[in-house]
Amino acid sequence: MNAYDAARMADVLGQQGYAATDSVEDADVVILNTCHIREKAAEKVYSELGRLRVLKGERRAEGRDTRIVVAGCVAQAEGAEILARAPAVDVVVGPQSYHRLPELLEQSRGKRVVDTEFPVEDKFDRLPVRRNKGVSAFLTVQEGCDKFCAFCVVPYTRGAEVSRSVPAVLAEARALAEGGVREITLIGQNVNAYHGAGADGEPATLADLMRAVAGIPGIARIRYTTSHPNDMGEDLIRAHAEIPALMPYLHLPVQSGSDRVLDAMNRRHTGDAYRRLIDRIRASRPDIALSSDFIVGFPGETDADFADTMRLVADIGFESAFSFKYSPRPGTPAAERADAVPESVKSERLAALQALLDRQRHAYQNAAVGRTTEILVEKPGRHPGQVAGKTPHMLAVQVDAPAASIGTILPVRIVEAGANSLFGEILAEAAAA
Repeated sequence: MNAYDAARMADVLGQQGYAATDSVEDADVVILNTCHIREKAAEKVYSELGRLRVLKGERRAEGRDTRIVVAGCVAQAEGAEILARAPAVDVVVGPQSYHRLPELLEQSRGKRVVDTEFPVEDKFDRLPVRRNKGVSAFLTVQEGCDKFCAFCVVPYTRGAEVSRSVPAVLAEARALAEGGVREITLIGQNVNAYHGAGADGEPATLADLMRAVAGIPGIARIRYTTSHPNDMGEDLIRAHAEIPALMPYLHLPVQSGSDRVLDAMNRRHTGDAYRRLIDRIRASRPDIALSSDFIVGFPGETDADFADTMRLVADIGFESAFSFKYSPRPGTPAAERADAVPESVKSERLAALQALLDRQRHAYQNAAVGRTTEILVEKPGRHPGQVAGKTPHMLAVQVDAPAASIGTILPVRIVEAGANSLFGEILAEAAAA
């Protein structure tokens, strides 16, 4: 979602005559689009602001003005602290107000500006038509979360769950398709809780929305992320069997395999409930690839609790996963707990979990060798004459093919598994064509 928001901020400023630059030294406006999920990400913001303060001073000595903007969830959560700790910052804007960037920048010519309100108006109605470079694109359909997991700041920084209407999503999806996008990933903090109004005013499910997106000419692939297990309804499970454009890949965070820890996290599901859910999903789409999120060292987590997590990972088998040490976030219930797990224990558990997940990832990649699949070619490869794309199961593949193949779907045979990607060869009949 941060990637989506960053692209939309560029669209907003593009209407005012700004152009993106790859060099921060050349920028008249520098925007840090931030995430508040983990402490390390938030602290990185202040480190970067220190470097930008020096740059701003150098530019001022040259008679040039550089405006610094902090946007996103750190801005939402720590607006006052940012102004106190980073005097070089001109604008602080939360994730619900970035459509107002041009006027905030104008206001900042005479004073420092903060906008971290949750406005009544729909920011999406005030954003310009999408400009997207590439064949894959994110499309926000839902924001906010009502789950209030004990470790998570999202309900406080993104607000309550809000879904965009079906017509609004389809209009943006059509614009993307007309610009050459072949694959759309529907995104939200809790995307499978989507309940946007359809053309008839009645609420639609995520499955309903995906069926409509699949009907847009040019859209060959659909994905969605991130989901909560408790909102994985039967219609969405069936959609994996019934919608050909919906790719056989699902990111479904579980966070822990311990029922005791899951209860403390306020996740409202158990390890076995997650297992049964995966069984139903696999019954609908047997070849589906699974990804998940894990937190180790949540306050009070014991060796037995961690063993339950390792057992769940072993039972299910994931293509990929993201695993982290618990990071206390101010204002969340878990941050108030006094039974913190020692940092050394967190590190040991994370290393053990990542080792198991890496073994599963490598096994999944190695099992692909010798198989035939399709890749959507997205960009040039690492070496001249190569292009890179992804399989339906989100595996990255490098093949020898001309740059003109970008945007096409090619049948390939996987011939080798590298550390982080696969290598394939185009099937003879496709190469001849």
